Amino acid sequence: MKQHIHILGICGTFMGGIALLARELGFEVSGSDANVYPPMSTQLAEAGIELKSGYLPEHLQPAPDVVVVGNALSRGNPAVEYLLNSNIPYISGPQWLAENLLHQRWVLAVSGTHGKTTTSSILAWILEYAGMAPGFLIGGVPANFGLSARSGDSDFFVVEADEYDTAFFDKRSKFVHYRPRTLCINNLEYDHADIFPDLATIQRQFHHLLRCVPGQGLVVHRHGDANVDEVLAQGCWTPAQSFAAEAGDADWTAIADSADGSAFTLSGPGAEGCSVNWPYLGQHNMENALAAVAAARHVGVPPDVAVVALAEFRGVKRRLECLGERGGITVYDDFAHHPTAIATTLEGLRAQMGPVGESAGRLVAVIEPRSNTMRLGEHRERLAVSTAQADRVYWYQPPGLDWSLDQVCSDSPVPAELAGDVEALATQLAQESQAGDRIVIMSNGGFGGIHSLVMNALDEQYPNG
Repeated sequence: MKQHIHILGICGTFMGGIALLARELGFEVSGSDANVYPPMSTQLAEAGIELKSGYLPEHLQPAPDVVVVGNALSRGNPAVEYLLNSNIPYISGPQWLAENLLHQRWVLAVSGTHGKTTTSSILAWILEYAGMAPGFLIGGVPANFGLSARSGDSDFFVVEADEYDTAFFDKRSKFVHYRPRTLCINNLEYDHADIFPDLATIQRQFHHLLRCVPGQGLVVHRHGDANVDEVLAQGCWTPAQSFAAEAGDADWTAIADSADGSAFTLSGPGAEGCSVNWPYLGQHNMENALAAVAAARHVGVPPDVAVVALAEFRGVKRRLECLGERGGITVYDDFAHHPTAIATTLEGLRAQMGPVGESAGRLVAVIEPRSNTMRLGEHRERLAVSTAQADRVYWYQPPGLDWSLDQVCSDSPVPAELAGDVEALATQLAQESQAGDRIVIMSNGGFGGIHSLVMNALDEQYPNG
């Protein structure tokens, strides 16, 4: 008889991935979430996984064999309280993953404040292209695979290694459960203000992660990142290689051959002057590629094979994903929710479009500061300047944000406007946009469905495309 697991918080990208992996391994899987919505709900339903809306005690009746608890749940939640009172066995998602999939695998973990999802997706694709059939669990949907997780048919498993806490009963960072043999540290900044009081606390978690990497493993890290260097100085018992999208002392370098970074020359151990041409923009994506190529080489993929795979990488949903073009106006969906991520995304597009005021169209940023860190007011002083490469920016004041974005608009280096109604904003964007414009919608959530609202408004305005 199949073991039945029930997942609390199943529609999050990580927990949804756990559900897909458990189903693939032969478990009977069901789950609950406060918000059951696409795209994860679609993936789960297609996999035959029963979804229940809300966190009700009756969802755990009859009792499953084990409950996997997501880190979004806390004490006081009705399902959590029933779970604790009923003595049903429970476990966190990261620990379940480690015990059921990772303990006998060569784990390639991608960590850092920015670029984890993209780098993990590139790395998994490089291994797939090289015929290595990796397993993976990624906090997004790589277009080359069409799903966020699979168990794979080899010893290799790529995991997006998040520093967020594990569960209400385990306050360690999720990534300490993974025990990687190959570890990428893309970068490190202060984030997750709802969990960590300061940067030093985050660095301590990364130090714990480094303690788990074997001496025969490899640590790939961004060159010249002072915060990462401080972590490495606390102790690193593993060979390390650095990367940077510039000439210099890094082990792996990428020199741009085009203004927007869509063409560059990659060099590193076993690779000298490899040319890369791909449709992705910006220095940050060049560095994501470098980290992935370096990690792939550690498991035996020659760099000249990896760079060919880069040319066939199709991106990740919600990472500067093009939603369509109407009337010469292109609309993008981007997950950026930190000032650094906002700035690098806009810088990449600006490099492709040309200087402000000289390009054929305008770069319009539409931003919802929705993350827990933003809600607490962290980074608010950096938000205005992060949009300097846009021609115009619209800031959306989401419900529940404890502070006003008025000052961000006042401090903006480019024309800025504050919006409070998603439907009205979508209509305004369609009416004010013109041929050649690029609209970039930035949020780590659903943003009130603005993506489809904007596309529908443009459809009405430009019925012939």
